[in-house]
Amino acid sequence: MDITEVLLIGGRSGSGKSSVGFEVSAQLRAVEAGHALVEGDFLDHIHPAPPGDPDRSLITERNLAAVWANYAALGCRRLIYTNTASVLAEASGLFTRALGDDARIVRVLLTATDATVRARLTGREQGSELERQLRRSAFMARALDEGLPPGTVRVATDGRAVVEIARDAVVAAGWAGPGGGAG
Repeated sequence: MDITEVLLIGGRSGSGKSSVGFEVSAQLRAVEAGHALVEGDFLDHIHPAPPGDPDRSLITERNLAAVWANYAALGCRRLIYTNTASVLAEASGLFTRALGDDARIVRVLLTATDATVRARLTGREQGSELERQLRRSAFMARALDEGLPPGTVRVATDGRAVVEIARDAVVAAGWAGPGGGAG
């Protein structure tokens, strides 16, 4: 039986999760390494929250299980998953339930300074959400620092190219070099 390999890319808003996730995918595609990319934020983007699911974790799990079942049925065994809190210890149950107990999970936390985050979010947030995003990002930076399980790989993103950061994530996942894929 093939093992499911999961690369969780977490980090505060503005740390580069989406950009790095897409670049990891590009690097794996370049060497024909099979994989799927899921932006976790899209799995729970529903308003209002479903009854009995105020933090939207149940709908996230159901949607991830459904999407992964489709990818796995096509033979996919590698998942790149981006979401702020995906790397936290309490998220582990969601992934084992949605992907199976045998999934090998690697956690990468992207970090960035407040100044870097402000610059990135100011360029990205064109609507009314900037100040809320900045507050939430600062709050999550603290929560991520406090709730990371042992073995989480921290990758600084300040002043670094996305290609380089993604390469660090690929290496952390063990997907680089001979037999690993992107090499």
